[in-house]
Amino acid sequence: MVAPAPLVLSLGDPAGIGPDITLKAWAQRRDFGLPAFLVAGDPGALKARAHHLGLTVPLAETGPEDAAGRFAEALPVMPAGPASTASPGKPDASSAPCVVASLEAALGLVQAGRAAALVTNPLAKSVMYAGGFPFPGHTEFLAARAARPGRPAPHPVMMIWSEQLAVVPATIHLPYADVPGHLTIELLVETGRIVAGDMARRFGLARPRLVFCGLNPHAGEEGTLGTEDEAVVRPAVDALKREGIDARGPLPADTLFHPEARAGYDVAVGMYHDQVLIPAKTLAFHDGVNVTLGLPFIRTSPDHGTAFDIAGTGRANPSSLVAALRLARRLADAEAALAEREGRRAASVA
Repeated sequence: MVAPAPLVLSLGDPAGIGPDITLKAWAQRRDFGLPAFLVAGDPGALKARAHHLGLTVPLAETGPEDAAGRFAEALPVMPAGPASTASPGKPDASSAPCVVASLEAALGLVQAGRAAALVTNPLAKSVMYAGGFPFPGHTEFLAARAARPGRPAPHPVMMIWSEQLAVVPATIHLPYADVPGHLTIELLVETGRIVAGDMARRFGLARPRLVFCGLNPHAGEEGTLGTEDEAVVRPAVDALKREGIDARGPLPADTLFHPEARAGYDVAVGMYHDQVLIPAKTLAFHDGVNVTLGLPFIRTSPDHGTAFDIAGTGRANPSSLVAALRLARRLADAEAALAEREGRRAASVA
């Protein structure tokens, strides 16, 4: 039997904890039961960080075809881009080319089918912007690279997933004063379609159950505490229902996240960032995963940032990266199995 393609992991900001958690995850690969993964980026950055942390992690410079076979005894690394110039905890804009090259190389492997899924280590937006990076972040970069010639880029949707709770913010990094102006029926319908589709195809839920939080307290109290819930959220939910999607809302957000409520849905769609990320990170701070829905490939990442303040100290916790790697493998295997079934079905019809 041919071994499945490995996961590929981008290096992230070399001054942050990406190298730390990568090395720690591999060092504890047997304890965590980790799937094989390959790092795309500067081997020197990983070697230097391992020495700094006092970790014995042998590196094997190799491509994806040999990564699975090398993974048990060494951390597979595919060199990509210039060497890192940053020191732990000291972000340096001159490292932006190193970060971009790692990301480009990792994405290239996934798009070529040489890696099963992309897992991204954290980057620092300020460093990337200073280095001339033209995208707001990972997600927008990946969506732009996923665009087919002559067609618009796909609409990416951020989901924070854990075994306890899965949430999607319909708007992400906006000032709260700007949120109502960005909420539209069209945005919520498109978001709901993408969530329902990916939860069915990749997570194996036959009919995903979505709940939509109200924007206002008590979901607007029928318009007495704000008009957006009746004018925007409810029509969007009704439109999704007409398409056969199991959607409910708008519902008061303050009663949606206790255990009994969570048992009644698969994904909670919030109207703004903190509305759903606060409960998600409270319940699963160390093992939450950022999953990008709506892309033609699988992308996960740890649900935290670069943590420059603890980079190189040995205090970085690899749990979220471990969860991201495990989920990426699970989703890749599920999608491969589905593609195989669809292929057999098409062959039988032909």
